Amino acid sequence: MNNVNDALNNIDLTLLDTPLSEEKLKAEEVAHPPRILMLYGSLRERSYSRLTTEEAARLLTAMGAEVKIFNPSGLPLPDDAPETHPKVAELRELVLWSEGMVWCSPERHGAMTGIMKTQIDWIPLTSGAVRPSQGKTLAVMQVSGGSQSFNAVNQMRILGRWMRMITIPNQSSVAKAWAEFDEDGRMKPSSYYDRIVDVMEELMKFTLLTRGRSDYLTDRYSERKESAAQLSERVNQRSI
Repeated sequence: MNNVNDALNNIDLTLLDTPLSEEKLKAEEVAHPPRILMLYGSLRERSYSRLTTEEAARLLTAMGAEVKIFNPSGLPLPDDAPETHPKVAELRELVLWSEGMVWCSPERHGAMTGIMKTQIDWIPLTSGAVRPSQGKTLAVMQVSGGSQSFNAVNQMRILGRWMRMITIPNQSSVAKAWAEFDEDGRMKPSSYYDRIVDVMEELMKFTLLTRGRSDYLTDRYSERKESAAQLSERVNQRSI
C-alpha cells in the first residue's frame, strides 16, 4: 500500500499502538484465584434471583473462584445518601476487589428491577484516576415468573458496555423460576441449570484470559490523545 491516499493524516502516530502483537498481551501470572463479585436484584424472602446467584456461586467456587455475594438490603437510593454510607462503601470496596462480576435480576414490568439498577448506579465510572469496573469480566442472568424473556439481560449488557466491562457472549434466562427450585432453595436439574453451568465456565475462562491484561485491553487511542493534549495544555499554562 504505497498510494499517497493510504497516509494516516488524522492520526498522531506517536500515540498509535502499533504494531499490535501477541507479545503485548503477555502478562505476569496472577497467583490468587479469580475474584468474582455477584449482585442480585430482589429483597424477597424467597428471592429467585438470589437463589440463582447462590447456585451459580457454588459452581464458581467448585471451578476455583473466590466468590463474594453482595446483599443489597439497606443500600440507599442513588443521591439519597453520601458515598460514605456503609452499604455504599461495602459495595464499592467489593467492586475494586473483584476481577469479574455476575449480575442476576428478576424481570419486573419488562425490565431489570430498581434494586439491581440501584446497585449498578452506585458503582462510579471513575474514582480519582481509577475506573472501578473497567476491564472486569461480566456475566448477566435473569429470572422470570412467566415465559422466558431477555429484557433484563439485554439492559444489563448495555450497562456493562457503558461501564467498559468485558461482557461474555453467553447468558442465562430462567423462565418460571418458581418451578425450578426445590423447598430447600436448590435448583433442580434442567436445561436452565446446564446453561448456568455453561455461563459460569465461560466467565471463568474469560476472567483467566483477561485479568492482568485488562488495563492494556481497554487502553484507547482517543484517551491517550486526550491525555497528551491535557498534559501539553498544563505545561503551556505553567510557561506563561
